[in-house]
Amino acid sequence: MSETARAASYLTQEAYDRLRSELDHLKGDGRSDISSRIEAAREEGDLKENGGYHAAKEEQGKMELRIRQLEHLLQNSVVGTAPADDGIVEPGMVVTVEMFDETETFLLGSREIIGDDSDLDVYSEQSPMGSALLGAKPGDTVTYDAPNGRSVSVKVIEATPYRG
Repeated sequence: MSETARAASYLTQEAYDRLRSELDHLKGDGRSDISSRIEAAREEGDLKENGGYHAAKEEQGKMELRIRQLEHLLQNSVVGTAPADDGIVEPGMVVTVEMFDETETFLLGSREIIGDDSDLDVYSEQSPMGSALLGAKPGDTVTYDAPNGRSVSVKVIEATPYRG
């Protein structure tokens, strides 16, 4: 995997399209709607005591943050189909590992791949563990340095493409 691909976030085409649609909505109708609500609240008078105005301004701030987040994610993502079902750990795979004598299953990639419809944990391929797992196969044990400075060993049990 190239360094560019490692620095980017992996998204399925479906996730990319869903996020692009959300971004388009927020930048269009979303901004228009919130501007109208702010203007209507402003016309009610004293802004210091106007709860509707402050709530709308707070919502506007959250929306603008989400717009920036989506723009960054979409500009810095690698879009493709699900990875090959070859057992090799790469972004877009559901990975089962053993660490600390426990088994854990998670998606390697971006939370945005699965949206809000899953309880599956997600680890970034750019995290210390995610980076160490890239390219590993079932039976491989990799070691990485955790943020606390400790060395952690992780054994790959299985890796299959996410089929959300």
